Amino acid sequence: MLFEGKSMKTIVRNALILGLGLASLYAPASAEELTPAQKAEVESIIRDYLLKNPEILREMTEVLQAKEQVAEEIARKDGLKQSASQVFKHAGDPVLGNPTGDITIVEFMDYNCGWCKRSVDEISGLVAKDKNIRIVIKEFPIFGAGSNYAAKAALAATKQGKYWDLHQALFKQEGQVTEEVVDAVAAEVGLDVAKLKQDMEDPSVNETLTLNAELGRQLAISGTPAFIVDETFFPGYVPARSLEEAISKTREQGGCKIC
Repeated sequence: MLFEGKSMKTIVRNALILGLGLASLYAPASAEELTPAQKAEVESIIRDYLLKNPEILREMTEVLQAKEQVAEEIARKDGLKQSASQVFKHAGDPVLGNPTGDITIVEFMDYNCGWCKRSVDEISGLVAKDKNIRIVIKEFPIFGAGSNYAAKAALAATKQGKYWDLHQALFKQEGQVTEEVVDAVAAEVGLDVAKLKQDMEDPSVNETLTLNAELGRQLAISGTPAFIVDETFFPGYVPARSLEEAISKTREQGGCKIC
């Protein structure tokens, strides 16, 4: 027998070295390939061990997730450095707060995102409290056609000086933000809806949304909201105090490195 005379711990160790997947089960134990009987023995030992110790699968999953998270964070940092000008200073993005502020916060958002709705008041509070921060809003519609229409309308509203009015009003709506809802809200905040629809077809609107989608891919942004404060990335909703701490830390370290 392949593992005759060995302790169970050694057997399991050798079996796992030979492989925990179909591919690795067929790896050679030495210079020669395993025989069919030896392969069957390895498979049986691994199967029995995992059935008796299923927690090892959880441990393996946790290790894999940790490795993937580290790789994702490294990719984000590299992506931020490579695309800093597009992330922080793209001309097509609406800017709130102080346009020449010393610290920039970037928010990726969607009008059909519940957590983004909660973030509106947080952002408004930061702007009112800190007169030296700059807020860049990245329209990042990921929840379907209604979200995409709303994002285009919001960007087009900048031509009538009504971006922030429409932005806030859309987040005050109950239920899903659809095309009909956007048109109605736009009229309520004083926008010329006919002109708005015309401006929505401006190539620059689609260019901005396409760029934001590409940046989202580069930065591994899979949901909204997502915040960036210089080199610090926050996936998901964060309270204002966390953003304030990141702003203070950035200032204490000499200010923006890439923002």
